[in-house]
Amino acid sequence: MICDVAIVGAGPYGLSTAAHLRAVNGRVLRVFGEPMSFWQKHMPNGMFLRSPLVASNLSDPAKSLELGSFATANNDSAIPDPLPLDQFIEYGRWFQRETVADLDRRNVARIESHTDGFRLTLADGEKLKCRRVVVAAGILHFARRLSRFAGLPRDLVSHSCDHRYLDKFAGSHVAVLGGGQSALESAALLHEAGAKVSVFIRESVLRYLRRHPWTHKGALGRLLYAPADVGPAGLSQLVAAPKLFRCFPRELQNRWATRSIRPAGAAWLEPRLQQVEISTSRSVESAVAVEGGRKLKIRLNDGTDRHVDHLLQATGYQVDISKYPFLEGRLLEKIRRANGFPVLDHGFESSVPGLHFLGAPAAWSFGPLMRFVAGVEFAARAVTRRICR
Repeated sequence: MICDVAIVGAGPYGLSTAAHLRAVNGRVLRVFGEPMSFWQKHMPNGMFLRSPLVASNLSDPAKSLELGSFATANNDSAIPDPLPLDQFIEYGRWFQRETVADLDRRNVARIESHTDGFRLTLADGEKLKCRRVVVAAGILHFARRLSRFAGLPRDLVSHSCDHRYLDKFAGSHVAVLGGGQSALESAALLHEAGAKVSVFIRESVLRYLRRHPWTHKGALGRLLYAPADVGPAGLSQLVAAPKLFRCFPRELQNRWATRSIRPAGAAWLEPRLQQVEISTSRSVESAVAVEGGRKLKIRLNDGTDRHVDHLLQATGYQVDISKYPFLEGRLLEKIRRANGFPVLDHGFESSVPGLHFLGAPAAWSFGPLMRFVAGVEFAARAVTRRICR
């Protein structure tokens, strides 16, 4: 079987790109993967999206399938803000049914170069030839797990993406590493589920993202902050323009990207964490199993020891496309990379002609907006223009 374009992944980036390509006649398009599977299986139940509603829409050419349309189609009077995870998942699945009704839910096991394009091997062994491949496979394989804990079992040390339901920790003492949204929201959910929680933040400050009325409202707010609200005042507007962002020297891009994605939690988390122990300038230097493997003894950077039942690494994701298990070795070697990221041109195309990357792997080339749902509009339109050129 031969197709013109194969999209690997059915999350926000894959579905949005499919919606744009479907609007262009004359191309055979196949989309693979479970819709919204990362959000469904690897984000905690009870979570809310940190992004504002306006930055949580998926993208279709006519803008007729945004959250407001989803609410109307489901007879909902309004979409809550912040947006609950389960509602976002249902929105994504509704978007998929409207745009990619013929979604192939099989996973892609292997992508390799082939004459005039690529050959895909699906999970059940079926093979497919494609002229172009768009990788929108998400960040699950990039979960940052600290090497110092590598020898410990998952029932003692895990990553935040390993859990859908945190209520199983009720009655346990859980140490949480990290000071970003994932760490702080996991801590709140664990506390509300009945766990004792200790949060250890490596940085010296705990940051919350506050929307100040005098800078976020009115004409001044529109001048300082783009709707996606990624990055500090002023820089937010530049981050929201990836085509412009990539024109600046690499040193500036790196500096601005770091400032825009510093670990921080949404302001609405603060009251939920009043009863949670939070320590700044603290890191866990080592951990050993004790009491027959039922508990952990962790040593902090101040030299003190703690005994806990579980260590949760909410340490984020570090992009390295070599960790995608489906990229065949010889194909991977042909992809020009920078610090694990593929180097992409204006059409999100890698150094291998016809091979595109979307989402977080595109952040080195287009800036931090690609790490958020808000980046789907720009990415989907850019890829579609390149493919249809």
